[in-house]
Amino acid sequence: MSAPDPARPGTPAPPAVDVLPPTRPATPTSAGGDPAPPSPRDLLAALEAQEDLLGPPWVARTIPLGERTDGGEEPAAPDVATLVHHADAGGRERAVLYLSGFVDYFFQTDHAQGWVDAGYDFYALDLRRAGRSTNGHPRPDDVRDLRVHDEEIGLALDLIRGAGARQVVLLGHSTGGLQAVLWAADHPGSIDALVLNSPWLDLNRGWFERTVATAAVNRLGTWLPSLKVGTIGQAYGRYLHRATGGEWTYDLALKPHEGFPARAGFSRSVRRAHAEVARGLDVEVPVLLCCSTRSGDRRHPGPAELSSTDVVLDVAQMIERAPMIGPDVTIMEVPGGIHDLALSPGPAREYYTRGAIEWAGARLDEQDRATAR
Repeated sequence: MSAPDPARPGTPAPPAVDVLPPTRPATPTSAGGDPAPPSPRDLLAALEAQEDLLGPPWVARTIPLGERTDGGEEPAAPDVATLVHHADAGGRERAVLYLSGFVDYFFQTDHAQGWVDAGYDFYALDLRRAGRSTNGHPRPDDVRDLRVHDEEIGLALDLIRGAGARQVVLLGHSTGGLQAVLWAADHPGSIDALVLNSPWLDLNRGWFERTVATAAVNRLGTWLPSLKVGTIGQAYGRYLHRATGGEWTYDLALKPHEGFPARAGFSRSVRRAHAEVARGLDVEVPVLLCCSTRSGDRRHPGPAELSSTDVVLDVAQMIERAPMIGPDVTIMEVPGGIHDLALSPGPAREYYTRGAIEWAGARLDEQDRATAR
C-alpha cells in the first residue's frame, strides 16, 4: 500500500476546518490585574487546521515558534512547526506523536493507520526547517542545537494532552529517534512510552570520522555553523520512490534523493547528543528499540541490501547503545527491515507495525493496572 499522491507545493490552501475542540478557560490575570499572556495550550487550541498535502482525512496545523536556532541573523521567514493528524483526532485516551528523521517528513500513512485502527490518535510533527515546516528557509534541516526542537515538541504534547490523550507514546525515526531519546531524558513524566524506529545513536563511520573528524566538526560547528560537512547518498531514496521503481509516492521537494547538506552546527549537535547517549541517559519510561536484523553497504548498496537491510545506519551500534538509554529497553529486530521500518517491504513492515503496537499496548496496560492498585 503506497502513500497518497501529495499536493504539489503552491496549491492553494483549502478552507479552514475546526478540529480538536478548543478549551477556553477564563482569562487569568497577573498580580497587577493585567491579563496574563495566553498559555501555550490556549494558543494551540486557537490554531486552525487546514487540509494537509496528504489529502483527507489528514489535516495540518502550523505552529508559530518563538526561539531561533541561528541567533536571528537570517532574514528568512519565522520558524514554524507543523502538526499533522486525522481531522477527527481528539478524545481517544491514547495517542502517538511521531518525529521524522533528517531530510524527511511525515507521509508514512500506512504505519500510522495501524495505530489508528488499534485505538490511538496519531499525530506527526514536522519539526522546524524540515518537511512542511521549511517555510522558505534557505537551508532546510539547518539547526545548530537539537534541543531547540524542545519548543515544538512541548507545544505538540500540550495540544495532544489538551485534546484528551491520557497516555502518549513518543515515536521517533532515525534523527527523530535521537531527538525523542533526548526529550524523554530531559522531560520525565511528559510521555508514557518511547518507540524508536532505527534511531541514530552513533555515527555510522570508521574510526577517523568518529574521532578526529568529530573533533574538527566540534570546532567548525562553533565558528562556521552553516558550513556544509556532508551529504547523503541517493541510492536509498531512489529505491523508495515510485518514480524510480519504488513502492512509495512522496514529495521530492521535501525529501529529495540527494538530500540537503549536513552542516557543521547540526553535525556538532548530533555528535554531542551521541556522546550523551554513550554516557547513559536514564530514560524512565519503557522503551522499544526497533531495527533491522542487519546493515548493508551504505556507500554502494545492491538491490538485495536496499530491500532488506539498513543501508543508512549501523544496526550493531543501535543494539550496543540500547541499554544506555534507560533501565527498561526492549529490542525488536525486524527480519527484512530497511532503514525506515515503516517503509519496508510488506512482510517486514507488517511485522514492525504489529510488534510496536502490541508492545505499546501491553506496556500501557501495565501502567494502568499499576495505577489502579
